Order: sequence, then structure tokens, then C-alpha cells
Amino acid sequence: MDISVKNNAKISFISLGCSKNKVNTEEMVYLVREAGYEIVNEDIEADVVVINSCAFIESAKKESIDTILDVAWLKDNRNLKGIVVTGCMSERYREEILDALPEVDAVIGTGSYHQIVSAIEEVLKGEKYTAFGDKNCSPLSGGRVLSAPEYSAYLRISEGCNNCCTYCAIPMIRGRFRSRPMEELVEEAKWLEEQGVKELNIIAQDTSGYGKDLYGKYALAELIKKISEATAIPQIRLLYCYPDKITDELIEELKNNERLVKYIDLPIQHISDRVLKRMNRHGDGQMIRDTVKRLRENVPGIVIRSTAIVGFPGESEEEFEELCNFIKEARFDRFGAFTYSREEGTPAYDFEDQIDEQVKQDRLDILMSIQMEISAELQEERIGDIVPVLVEGYDPVAEACYGRSPEDAPEIDGKVFIIGRKKYKPGSFIKVKITESMDYDLIGEALPGQ
Repeated sequence: MDISVKNNAKISFISLGCSKNKVNTEEMVYLVREAGYEIVNEDIEADVVVINSCAFIESAKKESIDTILDVAWLKDNRNLKGIVVTGCMSERYREEILDALPEVDAVIGTGSYHQIVSAIEEVLKGEKYTAFGDKNCSPLSGGRVLSAPEYSAYLRISEGCNNCCTYCAIPMIRGRFRSRPMEELVEEAKWLEEQGVKELNIIAQDTSGYGKDLYGKYALAELIKKISEATAIPQIRLLYCYPDKITDELIEELKNNERLVKYIDLPIQHISDRVLKRMNRHGDGQMIRDTVKRLRENVPGIVIRSTAIVGFPGESEEEFEELCNFIKEARFDRFGAFTYSREEGTPAYDFEDQIDEQVKQDRLDILMSIQMEISAELQEERIGDIVPVLVEGYDPVAEACYGRSPEDAPEIDGKVFIIGRKKYKPGSFIKVKITESMDYDLIGEALPGQ
């Protein structure tokens, strides 16, 4: 392609779905920028828009499709020449996307992110383009251009998943579980620190399974130790840890590593033995109870986030009640629930005992009302605490800065609002005394002298 055309072309990116997708987007931005294209933040200015799609559940697919149709408006009303769709929906539906959505000009699967530049070049020529490389052999790392905010970043330590839960399409979308070498991850963590990252969020489809394929053992605790030794990043956080893979070594690291925040994301999905077995989850309800107990007994003050699915095929009223009772018993600090989404290509799609959508929604409402009461009680107990808050911005309506305590993960948990009109720099840590609580957020005053 003529370099003058390339240098004049403007490319915009939209990243949908999870934090793993966000890292893939950052890697594509790097490749496109290195190829000589200008990256723009506004879709309205772009010659090509790249949409990194999600297709985990039905609502995610709908968001991806709606985004494509919204962007397609720019073809007739602005200068947009092409739309490239990448990510999970691309991998899952492949050529179907071009047939169902003629507005799309190129489709790239999860095994072909590294071909984004070729896709853009073909689209600018007016050609259609598809690429579906082997998702089990795609590169696990590469250069990144960090998206905002620069002080908080994700470190993806593996790709794919071997758990094969009967409701989940991730293994067929992302491929088998593949850990990245420890040395490579330590180097990336050091680079992230150089970019100004103060909060490192460790992610994967199955974070606690890290290392089993490379080292023959679960090696997450060892990885965290090496990252802690090689960097001075003040805040390291664990997300997406499966209950059956919480080792004694990991618990010791959570207890003793001062920079590893006392927080763990521990999706349970259910507590009924029969439902867990039908989901093909590893371990039973007692294992989940034991894991929560081990964490709380050995790591004082630990914050546990969890998730559950209601309305899984065959879930009886008694099994749903068992889940409700467990949520009351466990009193998770952070908790989210979802209605079962029937996904084609998964084993559970063909289960005969599907549950009515209204029943699913009613169960979700009941479960989340239970959690709201628990959350409000736990939040009220925080009044009087002094917590370090990572400042994220200023809310002109509230006339206050806001940020997150170590107990709150980015994008999914609550905020701490700092009373007063003083504006603190995003990315700075401010000590705040909590004075009021809401259902999910807290309000406090900055300690004097900050």
C-alpha cells in the first residue's frame, strides 16, 4: 500500500467485553500504530473503525451487533471507509457475520489478532477480508499501547481455558489453556511500572490455574513473588481465581505480601452439588465452603468477590434456596449474579429442562436483593476506617474527587467519594477517613495535609 495513503488513514478502536479483550485491543493498537497509521479516539474522525467484539452471553452479542450498526451510520454520514470486527464474536460466528451484517468489511478471529494491519490495508482498498488462524497457536504476547487510565493496567498471564463448563463457550472461542512463561511476565510487569502503572491487575480465563501446563504445578504464588521482587508497583490484584485451585502457597502470599491486596475474585457459580456437577464445575459445594473458610481464617481482612448463575437448566426451587442461604451465610464482600444464558454449541444448550426466562429473572432479583442488604451492612461497618484511595477523577456533579480503595477492583466494584472540592491528581494515593456509606459506594474525608 502507498505509504502516503497509510499515513493519512485514521484508525479508531472500540473494545467491548472483558479486560482480556481490552489487552488484545491494546496489542492491536500497537501493531497499527507501528505500521504508520494514526490512531484517533473519536469514531467520527476515523477512516476505519476496529470493533473488538464480545460474545460470551446473549447480551454481549447484542451489544456487539448494536455497536456495529451504530458505527455503520458513519459510512453514509461521515468519512468512514470500513469496519473491522475482531474478537470473540468474530471467532464464534466467522463468515456468518459478513452474511448477516453486510456493513462489516473484515472479520478476524481470536487466532489472528496479529493480522489486524493486513485487514485494515485490504479494507482501505475496498476489499473484504477474513482471517481465522489457529487460536491454540496464536501469539500470547506483544507490544501494547496502554489505554486510559495509565496508572492501572491488566497483566494477562494465560490464554484459553480447559475447564469446559457446560454453559460456557470460552474454550471454543479462546482455545485451550496456555500459560505465558514467568520470565516474560516479569519483564512485562517491569515495563508496565516504567509506564507509570501503580495498580497491576492479574487476569486470565483461569488465573489460579497458571503454570500447570508449563511447570507441572500451580505457580501463581511464585509468579506474584517474582513480580513483587522485580518491581515496586504498590498494588497488585488477583482476578478470576477458581475455588478448586487456591493453593496454600497462594494463601500465604495473600497473607504476607504487603503489595498483594487482600482481595480475591472467586467465582463459585452455584453451591448445589447437583447443579455444580451438571455445570461441570470442579469440586462440590463443600469444597467452595472450605475454600472461603481457608481464605478468611488465614488472611485477616480479606475481601472476597464472587459470582453465581441462577436459572441453570434443572435448577430446582430447593437448589435455588440453597444458593440463597449460602449467600446469606458467606456474606461475600462483593457479589454479582447472572441469569443463565443458553449458548449454542455448549452442552447445556441441549439440556431438556430449560427454565422460563421470567423465573430466571425473578430468582436473580431475589438473590441480588439479599446481597444488597449484606452489602449495605458491610459498607456501614466501614464507617470510621482510614483507607488508601487510588484517585481516578473528579465528579463535577458531586463536586468531589473519587477513586477506589484496595477493596475495589476497577470497572466492577464501587467507588470512594472524597468530600471537598480539592482536586487530587488521578493515579495518586490519598488516605481517606470513611464518614458515610451507600449500598455499594463510600464517602469520606481526606486526612489533613494531603
